Amino acid sequence: MDFEGKLPRLLVLYASQTGNAMDVADRVGREAERGGCPSVDVLSMDAFDASTLSKERMVIFVVSTTGQGENSDSMKDFWKFLLQKNLGHRWLDGVNFAVFGLGDSGYQKYNFAAKKLDKRIIDLGAKPVIERGLGDDQHSSGYEGSLDPWLVSLWNKLNHMNSAVLPRISDIFDTNKRTLGHSKYRITYHSSSNGLLLDLSSFTDFHGFEKMVEMARSMSPVAQHHSSDGIQHCSLRMVTNKRLSKGDPSRDVRHFEFEFLSPGYEYQVGDVLEILPSQNPIAIDAFIKLCNLDPDSYITVQPLTNYKCSFESQVNGCTNLNPIKLKTFVALTMDISSASPRRYFFEVMSFYAKAEHEKERLQYFASAEGRDDLYQYNQKERRTVLEVLEDFPSVQMPFEWLVQLVPPLRTRKFSISSSPLAHPNQVHLTVSVVSWTTPYKRKRHGLCSSWLAGLDPHNNREIYLPAWIHKGSLPPPPPSLPVILIGPGTGCAPFRAFIEERVIQCESGPTAPMLFFFGCRNQENDFLYKEFWLSHAQKQGVLSVEKGGGFFVAFSRDQPRKIYVQHKMKEVRERIWSLLSSGAAIYLAGSSTKMPADVTSTLEEIIAEESGASMESASRWLKMQERAGRFHIETWS
Repeated sequence: MDFEGKLPRLLVLYASQTGNAMDVADRVGREAERGGCPSVDVLSMDAFDASTLSKERMVIFVVSTTGQGENSDSMKDFWKFLLQKNLGHRWLDGVNFAVFGLGDSGYQKYNFAAKKLDKRIIDLGAKPVIERGLGDDQHSSGYEGSLDPWLVSLWNKLNHMNSAVLPRISDIFDTNKRTLGHSKYRITYHSSSNGLLLDLSSFTDFHGFEKMVEMARSMSPVAQHHSSDGIQHCSLRMVTNKRLSKGDPSRDVRHFEFEFLSPGYEYQVGDVLEILPSQNPIAIDAFIKLCNLDPDSYITVQPLTNYKCSFESQVNGCTNLNPIKLKTFVALTMDISSASPRRYFFEVMSFYAKAEHEKERLQYFASAEGRDDLYQYNQKERRTVLEVLEDFPSVQMPFEWLVQLVPPLRTRKFSISSSPLAHPNQVHLTVSVVSWTTPYKRKRHGLCSSWLAGLDPHNNREIYLPAWIHKGSLPPPPPSLPVILIGPGTGCAPFRAFIEERVIQCESGPTAPMLFFFGCRNQENDFLYKEFWLSHAQKQGVLSVEKGGGFFVAFSRDQPRKIYVQHKMKEVRERIWSLLSSGAAIYLAGSSTKMPADVTSTLEEIIAEESGASMESASRWLKMQERAGRFHIETWS
């Protein structure tokens, strides 16, 4: 890396969905600055002009993979630009780069976003500094198990290429040289006499509530902002909360129905609903008291630089923000009672610990030597911010640092399980209430699903649910398209909507056949929507044999040998191949563990056996179907 004159900047570009990639990018930037790098910038990909990438000389990419190998939202436009055919193979000549990906090897397309970005950047002429790094959530130390050694290699390689890039490289590895800079955010406190103050308890109508939610989250440095075209913000009221499963209380699946609080909202089958959950008020009060904060003070939060501006702040020049009550800001933007803090949280805490034994333990947790113990204490136990602060009572962190480092309160995404044609002004969800036990026998509950399950539609009429509607990865099939639907467990949710819609489409003309494969553990306890499926599989229903359709259910635990949806698919392989031969589309939804890979493998077997092709040819054919938009997968963890 030969540079004439002034050294170029080190640019760190990240694409984050849940905040992990942003956290890694921030760490890369901090370590580079600690090593004396003259110029470092850390930017989200959607804040960077991709057309100027060829002007850079050293770029570190940190990207997360979501779902089944999909790019995170902030990477989509950047990636679209890179795929332009007019970009030549020498467009990035002179650009040095490195890629670190964050993924989960439990998914079929593990770290796919990082792998394809790495390949494309090389295709455009850039030179890799080191081999790409791949962080794995399944690693015994999480993604940091790969990140730590990768960063050591990166810094050493850069130093070898040009020692002026990191003139103080030894400081990166010397924990005694670590100092604490300033938080990236400024908190301004406002007089209560200001007439434009926002408070969660002051709104009696949902319009004011919507405004307050958007304003609070526009001020949050890391909370999601929904500024993209086609995403609709709405307020909902729950009207039905029905348990679908029976027996074991730890396997609780609910059917929720919500009504829109104002008309005009539109969605399609296959769309996704995001809901912002409410946190326990007792936990909010405990956090505020523990941090010695004034819950009744009014604040605005702004970046010290152009590090982060939300869409609403940008419209107002990042200045005309209405002050919001501190307690309201915490409740709507900071996840203090379900998410685990990240490693840097412990490092910053060590600077504010007054008790020496607490400082030493926090410094150990923040060190490379303490990484595995921190992972066991923190991530494996899913210890919350509130629990961590309670374990280190001498720590008093300034609110600016808490705003920066406490994990954001994130929306939860759910596949919509209703058709708007069948349920005007309503939206339905099928939700598994999440709970689990940690290695140290702590009982944990999913924040959003547990909160929804605890709402009483009759006694909580004035509870408004902030929600956003946007496109999912399952496009609605036209009535003339034959479809093969595979949705075990709550994976049936979008297909309930598909079937409701096709029932109504049947009233105005002919429709193509539908095959639906459903699976659950027991017929007695978790045969979700049993009457619904069976009613449409009989008497000329859209799933009936008379209509060319079919409904097939696998009960995995009702017999000694486990039976899954792929076994049922093999039983009717001729019908599946017949539909595929006539242009049918495949839709697969459900758990992201082994199921998608097993079902995909079964489809390849059926295609090979029925067509007489090799397994390799069947696999290629199925990939072609996916590229052509006839094989869609939507999974969740």
